[in-house]
Amino acid sequence: MASAAQRRIKSISYAKYGYLFILPFFIVYFFFQLYPLINTFIVSFHGNGPTTEELVGLDNYKTLLFGRTSGDRREIKISDSFFTSLKNTLILWIGNFIPQIALSLSLAVWFTEANLKIPGKGFFKIVMYLPNIITAASVAVLFLQLCGQSETNPGVINLLLSKIGIVDQDDVSGKYATIPFVNGVWQPRFVVMFIQTWMWFGNTMIMLMSGIQGINPSLFEAASIDGATSGQVFRKITLPLLTPIMAYTLVTSMIGGLQMFDIPFLYHNGVPVNDNLRTIAVYIYEYFHAQGDNQKMGLAGAASVLLFFITLILGCIAFYLTRDKDAIAKKKQRKKIAKQLKQENKQFGGFSI
Repeated sequence: MASAAQRRIKSISYAKYGYLFILPFFIVYFFFQLYPLINTFIVSFHGNGPTTEELVGLDNYKTLLFGRTSGDRREIKISDSFFTSLKNTLILWIGNFIPQIALSLSLAVWFTEANLKIPGKGFFKIVMYLPNIITAASVAVLFLQLCGQSETNPGVINLLLSKIGIVDQDDVSGKYATIPFVNGVWQPRFVVMFIQTWMWFGNTMIMLMSGIQGINPSLFEAASIDGATSGQVFRKITLPLLTPIMAYTLVTSMIGGLQMFDIPFLYHNGVPVNDNLRTIAVYIYEYFHAQGDNQKMGLAGAASVLLFFITLILGCIAFYLTRDKDAIAKKKQRKKIAKQLKQENKQFGGFSI
């Protein structure tokens, strides 16, 4: 039998140290983020313009979801602009997440492949991660200069395209028939998608690499002995065991994508944000910071709350689709066996045979 000292050692729990490590985050959250979050819910039930103190109940939510005309000169259907912003947000997020995850996963597998002796792996990892530490404002200004579309100053990319004959220049006026990289429909969307992919693929690659390196190497060795090809190893071992980190990447990318603000907001030439780039976050900002009687704090708060619930629902769906089905099946089987044993014990008056 185990001694009292051994039993005492086995009963020691190290969970408290984990709680101590995450305690600073919760302290900062409660002091600086909890109140603004609660206040957003409160503001969403109040009026707009000079009547912000008036309690209007669910009117702001009804306006955003089902529409209401506003304004004397122009009839603006607020719900249309809300759903257009939501559509833009989803287009920009999906358009950058798919190439981002494909590129990051390919590079992560490539860098962690034991049979590939790639010189300078550390250098390439640093270079690919560097865009992640550049401020979004700097990147937006950089690409705005590259993709400018003024008739007399077309920007670097349009100028290069004119040199190879894709963009024409009028010999008399000197004006360029520029490609609308800023004020177009899909051209600025593709630019923003590229910027987001370029900035974040390095961070995603590092996370996927950590997930791959956490897989038991004996699995890869056994597959190699059995003669499995690289594609079979990737499909049968790497990808299934990366499900938890892939779920984490999907959810965090989705949260960041739905809150996308800085690049779409800053990527314009001194005019209001392009209607095709107006995301939910930009929509909320414009309503909240509108001046005078046009200020719509209640609608901005309601839009923020709706964005919160949209993110929550999509996050739950993502976790459901990426859940470990084998672990769930084993858990159900264990519960079934425990239930059967309990019923059998009851049949014999609580005594097992």
